Amino acid sequence: MTYPPYVLITPAKNEEACMEQTIGSVLGQTVLPRAWVIVSDGSVDRTEAIVEKYARKYSFVQLVCTGKRGHKDFGSKVHAFRAGYRQVADIPAEFLGNLDADVTFEPDYFEQILRRFHKMPRLGIGGGIIWERVGTRFIPQHTSLTSVAGAVQFFRRSCYESFGGYIPIKGGGIDAAAEIMARMHGWTVQTFPDLPVCHHRRVSTGRATVLGSRFHQGVTNYLLGYHPLFQILNCAYRVVERPYLIGSALNLLGYASSAIRRLERPMQEDVVRFLRSEQVARITPSGWFRTRITRSA
Repeated sequence: MTYPPYVLITPAKNEEACMEQTIGSVLGQTVLPRAWVIVSDGSVDRTEAIVEKYARKYSFVQLVCTGKRGHKDFGSKVHAFRAGYRQVADIPAEFLGNLDADVTFEPDYFEQILRRFHKMPRLGIGGGIIWERVGTRFIPQHTSLTSVAGAVQFFRRSCYESFGGYIPIKGGGIDAAAEIMARMHGWTVQTFPDLPVCHHRRVSTGRATVLGSRFHQGVTNYLLGYHPLFQILNCAYRVVERPYLIGSALNLLGYASSAIRRLERPMQEDVVRFLRSEQVARITPSGWFRTRITRSA
């Protein structure tokens, strides 16, 4: 099989601990990217030096420096991704990958991803399943198979361009927003559980506490436009997850406090209507039991 070309973009901020492992995983692929742009988003550690070392040796690896040093939010990550996208805009490649700087995977990972896209012409966003590091072990992330973790979102380029790409959301949820807009434009979104990706940092909380993360997720759900009833049922569904009960309560509190403050949503009204129509369909008896909602958009 002749594989179509693809490009990768990696926003990276202070990732010296894992950057070299990720680079090793990409360099070891059976199908290499046509270009890989690593965007240092204001790094103050050795991230840039590590990338420069490999960029001198491998012509398809590029380093772009942007961002404010010491400043980080999910909005800045989108701006970093856009800076990388400008670098590959003129490269003829059918596929585009957003790759975190702290993941590793098998040598045939991208070969397998490209095979799945070949078999599924309407697949717009695909990716493997995240195994996140908890202590000394890696455990699979509980996720809906109709969603793809932002760490490994791989796009059919025509899909990415159909909705205009990532939008900056300071509070997070940029990957979920992309999935919603892709589905609204008729594309399929799918995680492949037989393609493991090891994430070397706890995904669900990042550098925040678990309780803070749960509250913040409620804020994010509001900004994305979640239907109130779906949010309540989602929280009820998750009471059995650690931290039991309080995590769901904080998630709901984050959503409710955002509604009371009437935070401005970055999502366009037609996108919110589409998302809510999906969610209403899913909370019917048949839809509720057919779809897992532990990590949904």
